[in-house]
Amino acid sequence: MKDEELSVRLREAAEAHRPERERMLARVERGMAGGRPPARVVRPPRGAAPWLRIAGATAAVCGVLAFGALAVTSAGGDDGPHGERVAAPPASSSAAAATPPAGLGALRTEDGPLWTDGAVDPHSNAYWAQSDVTLRTARPLSALTVELRIALTGGVNSTGSWRSLPEKDFTVSATEDGGYLVYRWALKPGRTVPAGTHTFAGQYNHAEGERDAAGDYLTAHAVRVSGERASVGDYFGPDH
Repeated sequence: MKDEELSVRLREAAEAHRPERERMLARVERGMAGGRPPARVVRPPRGAAPWLRIAGATAAVCGVLAFGALAVTSAGGDDGPHGERVAAPPASSSAAAATPPAGLGALRTEDGPLWTDGAVDPHSNAYWAQSDVTLRTARPLSALTVELRIALTGGVNSTGSWRSLPEKDFTVSATEDGGYLVYRWALKPGRTVPAGTHTFAGQYNHAEGERDAAGDYLTAHAVRVSGERASVGDYFGPDH
């Protein structure tokens, strides 16, 4: 095939693709007008064949569309309605094990006369930590179950637990479940929890360094002597 004939065929192919190229370039211009950073365009060398120019334009459009797909996110604050703290989505797949389950939703720190707070004890160190659950009730309770969940990040293993209420009044367990070290205190039948402020604590070793407790949380379910039920919970994190 002669060079002149080849040039004619390439020019015809370029003309045939021109409408699609112009539509794509129009989408690029609309994207730039919307405030998105323009995609980096790698231009072909001067004198390159028309089909190379078409390929370059196509790559530019694909780059803008990919950026638009990545930029679509839902915005929102970390705090829910009064008395609630809402779990944030994991920042990366590696953090999934340290994030409360997606179905957990919001935890209320206060429900009627029942209130709770979770915090890492200030006496924790680079190898060992204690997570404290503070529970306050304005009415006596005839049933109570408190669960403290510590995400199984590096080196986490139980070293014990305690509570400020009488030991004989509770059934206590420490198990591993669903990526968590779970401490559970259950009030025995026939016992009561008096009105006041009470503490439950779980202790554990962990890998050397400052441990991120953002994936830890607690729940407490209670029944008042009057028969009314209440449920509260809290997340551990940097605001504690």
